[in-house]
Amino acid sequence: MAKDHGPSIGDDEVYEAVREEGASKEKAARIANAAAAEGRSKVGERGGEAQDYEDRTVEELRDRAAELDIEGRSSMSKDELIDALRHH
Repeated sequence: MAKDHGPSIGDDEVYEAVREEGASKEKAARIANAAAAEGRSKVGERGGEAQDYEDRTVEELRDRAAELDIEGRSSMSKDELIDALRHH
């Protein structure tokens, strides 16, 4: 049984699974709350359309990092940007 993460987390089981995969608390909460609101299968159908980070240019990665307001993005290497984006 999943631990109760409080009223701000819609689906505790999904939250724990996403966190175990290495996602940030914020990202795990977004996914868990979407799963609770729309259903797990509906949320699972999304995605898969985005380009892999490795296939993007540094400029494209910096633009995405700017959208997410990741600090220090202007001085990050491609690998650092990819890591920051994946763990945001």
